Amino acid sequence: MNAKFAAIIFDMDGTLVDSEVVWRDAEIAFFRTLGIEYTDEVRQQIIGLRLDEMFTRLKAHYGLPQSVAELEAGMEAVMLPLIPKEVVPKPGARELIDYAAHLGIPYCIASSSPMSIIKAVVESQGWTTLIPHLYTADAVPLGKPAPDVYLYAARSLGVEPAACLALEDSPNGARAAVAAGMTCYAVPDFHSDPAELRAITPHVFADLQQVLAALQA
Repeated sequence: MNAKFAAIIFDMDGTLVDSEVVWRDAEIAFFRTLGIEYTDEVRQQIIGLRLDEMFTRLKAHYGLPQSVAELEAGMEAVMLPLIPKEVVPKPGARELIDYAAHLGIPYCIASSSPMSIIKAVVESQGWTTLIPHLYTADAVPLGKPAPDVYLYAARSLGVEPAACLALEDSPNGARAAVAAGMTCYAVPDFHSDPAELRAITPHVFADLQQVLAALQA
């Protein structure tokens, strides 16, 4: 098999796994404990952001007295138990990961989520040995839509960013990949506007099966 790219970098939430709806429910439940009604309109502004950057915005928006670190810890405590029970793979995710593995090129996850969440998701899907390289935006100065985590992943894999394919579902993630100089294939999740994604990258697909077909063509 001939690889079109030197490496494939997967976003995780909303891309490989159907977890954004779980995140939404967890966020609603968490904010309910704080006496706050958390709406989809507010959530739309923070999708794809790193937790600390998300809570920096929401702390200001709601005037929360808790520290960002306290809010992050509380959110993780609500989300982690839900992962093995509610997070499921996106259709075609395993086939796409298997394809990357069979190509023999480097591939990894580069996510805005904390490493505890990334590892919990990967373990829950039985992908621990299948995806050996996991990178969190917590390891870099800025989260998505800044390119930092994608540049970090490419550097860690030993591949030039321009030779990488990034798989994304959100506008913030797609902006990060494009800003890193990578080709971005986007599959909109339920919260994403396909037209907004097409304004960022011309490569927008209906699902991961279409992405796999494009890579195999």
